[in-house]
Amino acid sequence: MRKFYRLMRSTRAATAVEYGLILALIFLAAVVSVGNFANSANGMWNSISKAAENNM
Repeated sequence: MRKFYRLMRSTRAATAVEYGLILALIFLAAVVSVGNFANSANGMWNSISKAAENNM
């Protein structure tokens, strides 16, 4: 029981949770930005393909 009370007063667990949340937000931002870049690149290549088809 004493260990439980010590854990409840400890700030290490709270700090670890905060770092985990920050890391999750950074990961989410990276995934969203890569997805947006992929959509943009896909659109660019589609327009190049259509332009090439029209010129043939």
